Amino acid sequence: MTQELSSGGGTPRRGPLARLPRDERRAQLLASALEVFVANGYHGAAMDEIAETAKVSKPVLYQHFPSKRDLYLALLDSHLAELKRMLLAALDSTTDNKLRVQATMKAYFQFMSNDDQAHRLVFESDLVNDPDVAARLESFNAEYAGAIARVIAEDTKLAPVEATLLGRALAGMAQVSARYWLEAKGDLDLEVASELVYRLAWRGISRFPKEVGPPAA
Repeated sequence: MTQELSSGGGTPRRGPLARLPRDERRAQLLASALEVFVANGYHGAAMDEIAETAKVSKPVLYQHFPSKRDLYLALLDSHLAELKRMLLAALDSTTDNKLRVQATMKAYFQFMSNDDQAHRLVFESDLVNDPDVAARLESFNAEYAGAIARVIAEDTKLAPVEATLLGRALAGMAQVSARYWLEAKGDLDLEVASELVYRLAWRGISRFPKEVGPPAA
């Protein structure tokens, strides 16, 4: 930050704020946009309010994001990437499939409980029927469910199409239960809630055979 002396030689007056590096400015704008989108939804949000929240001029905002739609999609991409990172890290955290299921369920609950409420942008979008938003969500769901399916197929020896269905089912169970837990605001803390859902999921998936048995007589 720069400072200049006033013409009378008295109290220094502040000059322009130092320019942030592009990546830092972009991160700042995305954080401000998340705040506004979460509060107002896509249709209720305005670029004026986002610029004001970020304490920048509208021209600066438009330098980084040419439209509200571009800003929204960039924000969605960012949080889907973060959720995917958390979930894949949970899957890769151990070779014990029981612990993998436990870690994955907990990761979903942790994402939902983050103070920035990014889950609202990801799972409660008022642009859910927009082709670009729908395509991003489907790509995320397919990639994550596919990662689960590969583990299931290896462990149970089920056919890929069967493992993929179970992968989608487990991912859906985690997402729906975590959203309900957050919205219900009951007495269950995160550890207890995610443990309950993990136990339900594991008791189901662990019953599938690890080997294909001989055909029935």
